[in-house]
Amino acid sequence: MNSPSRAPLPPGFSAIWGCVALDLVGFGIVLPILPLYAERFGASPMTVGALVASFSIAQLLFAPLWGRLSDRVGRKPVLILSLVGTAVGSLLTGLAGSLVLLFAGRVVDGISGASVSVAQAAVADVAAPEERARLLGLLGAAFGLGFVAGPAIGGLAALAGPEVPFLIAAAIAAINAVVALRRLPETHPPAARRPDPARPGSAVPAPSPARTRAPVFLAVSFLSLVGFSAFEATFALFGEDRLGLELSSAGGVFAGIGVVLVLVQMRLVRPTVARLGEAATVRLGLLVNGGGLLLLAAADSWWLLVPALVALCAGQGLVTPTLASLVAGRTEAHRRGGALGLQQAAGGLARVIGPLAGGAAFQHIGVPAPYAIGAALMVTAALLVHGAGGTDRDAVVTLR
Repeated sequence: MNSPSRAPLPPGFSAIWGCVALDLVGFGIVLPILPLYAERFGASPMTVGALVASFSIAQLLFAPLWGRLSDRVGRKPVLILSLVGTAVGSLLTGLAGSLVLLFAGRVVDGISGASVSVAQAAVADVAAPEERARLLGLLGAAFGLGFVAGPAIGGLAALAGPEVPFLIAAAIAAINAVVALRRLPETHPPAARRPDPARPGSAVPAPSPARTRAPVFLAVSFLSLVGFSAFEATFALFGEDRLGLELSSAGGVFAGIGVVLVLVQMRLVRPTVARLGEAATVRLGLLVNGGGLLLLAAADSWWLLVPALVALCAGQGLVTPTLASLVAGRTEAHRRGGALGLQQAAGGLARVIGPLAGGAAFQHIGVPAPYAIGAALMVTAALLVHGAGGTDRDAVVTLR
């Protein structure tokens, strides 16, 4: 079977992609050095954990609100406001003279962290249905590239002073906001912000089975990310226990995982979706993830570790953009930002619970426990997708 011809990128996609990539570069600059920076103010390890969590909690609470706001006023003003908030939050962090201001900077940055779900909604606005998963995969690759470039820039900038990386992150966000003001298109015009009675599911509630799929997809996002983030949080401990990996080796493995995730999202998402459909691709990715976690639970050598990590990269690379496409494609245009904001919130909650649960299972049950439990969560999520009856011919879901 020949692979389908690749359509050109829709107008405006490159500007959205660049906006997100630069935003994630700034985030990647800040995150790795924040714990050491906080120690300058006498922060204990628990306080550092609370500082990192404050960003995620603020983002968790506000992502759905920003998504719904973008449905009402358009994607462009919300993205620009998000970038301005990121600039202010990073500037507060860099100029902070106390822990209180440090927390304020992280909370402001977290509150303004709307770029992910709103950018996904903007891409879904301009994408043809058959290209939506591919374009969201390319957007996911921007996240990966940002996380690769950000820490490298932050490490070099820190040589000039501990506050310099945060000031550079603020400058990047501010410049990004100005560029977005000029170049970013509005993908959600006023006509699309209201229900259209001519479109199925706009004036009349969608059939009950279709409407129930929206919370199912949110549950799938939550369960799959709990399992995957538990793996991320405990892998360094696992590598040290099973294979004697040192910190630098574990960091190298994670860098490799990031690169492979980017390649999967850029190269494999579109042909897989074209062949199987979105729902089946999500199920396949979840089951491959589960298989990788089971292999990891049994791994005591590189012969098992490498295929386990490859399976995890392939599975997660397929699941992340395709699940977002599944949510976007089954939500009316005037509710799409809110739906993707809820999905981002579900993922944010999972990234709080997953590491805590994974660490507890690793410590109190045993080394393989986080991965065996994670595999069970992946299978459960795959069964939920199957039980929802999701196919590419589904009716559009109206979120209430």
